Order: sequence, then C-alpha cells, then structure tokens
Amino acid sequence: MTTLAIDCATEACSVALFDDGALVDGRFAAIGRGHAERLVPMIAELPDKGRATRIVVSLGPGSFTGVRIGLAAARALGLAWGADVLGYPTLTLVAAMARTEQPDSGITVCMNGGHGEWFVQNFASNGEAEDEVRSLAPAEAALACRHTILAGNRAGALAGQTGDSRQVLDLLPDARAAHLLAPGQLTTTLAPIYGRAPDARLPQAKP
Repeated sequence: MTTLAIDCATEACSVALFDDGALVDGRFAAIGRGHAERLVPMIAELPDKGRATRIVVSLGPGSFTGVRIGLAAARALGLAWGADVLGYPTLTLVAAMARTEQPDSGITVCMNGGHGEWFVQNFASNGEAEDEVRSLAPAEAALACRHTILAGNRAGALAGQTGDSRQVLDLLPDARAAHLLAPGQLTTTLAPIYGRAPDARLPQAKP
C-alpha cells in the first residue's frame, strides 16, 4: 500500500510518500505562510506526483487556514485517485516524533496557538493521549504540563513557565514521520480540530 501524508496545519508545510510504511520521498519547509501556493507543487515533486492508494492528513489544531488547505487537497486527491483519506491530530504526530528520542517517557506537547495561547496535550509513554488538546494561556499551560519531556514549537517557552528543569524537543510536525502513527490514531472523520472555541459568536437572543 502506498500512502501520501500531508501536514500543513502549522508554520511548517510537509508531504511524504510511503510504500508499505517505508519512506520513499518527502518534502519539508518551515514557511510560516503561503501553504496554498506551496502544497500542491511539493506533492507534484514526489515520485508519480505523489499518487497513492491512501492519503493521511493533519486535522489540526493549528492554523485554521492551513488545516483547511490540507483537508481540501487530501479530499480532492482522494476523489481523483479513488484513494482512502484518513486524518490525524497534529499534536499526536509531534508526540510520536518525540518518542523516537525518548521512547519510554511521557510527553507533553506544546504548540503555538492563537491570541497568545498555546495548544497543550499530554501523552503517555505508549503514545496514547492522556487528555484532550486544550488552548491555554502560558500560566495555565504550565499547570497542565504533566511530564518532564516537552515537545513542540512552544516547548522551550513552556519550560520557562514551569520554573523547573525540563527536557525540550523543539519540533514541528513533519509528514515524513507519519509512519510513526499507530493505526488507532487515524480517523475517517475528516473534521478540523480547532482546539479552542471560535472567535466569532452568534448574538444572544433577547429575552
């Protein structure tokens, strides 16, 4: 089975092609913005233009725009190729990447959120999530941190908030590591994971 992995939910944009779980080729760039312009050309640079029998794509949380771009591309290619499309949570991939360096440790993942908040989630040593992803202010994130191993692009800042000694793994999600995800961490429910309530709210009805 061939798998195309797509991750553009954060400031990084990455794609990878796998054959029975082995990496064939991949691309990764920390670009900040411009995912819509970079994603399709990156896929086209892969062997056979990235064509695969299965597609896995990041569902977030992260950039609202980036998550939607990745999902739209995955759905369109899945329809064109007749490929299955599955999603995975962004922080789950970061935790899996961190476990390659700390395989027997619990991991707290901390990623950039919005409005000065960080996305935080704790993972057990077996890679399973211990809680739901939350968007928290820095002080609240420090209280939510369960582990001494911190991973993600806000791991260093979180370590500074905790006030004690923590090991920091400064990581961005990378589609080239998608083979590290367990089958149970993939879902057929292709709904964005926003990690926090929407900024806009419907007006309350007057009594």
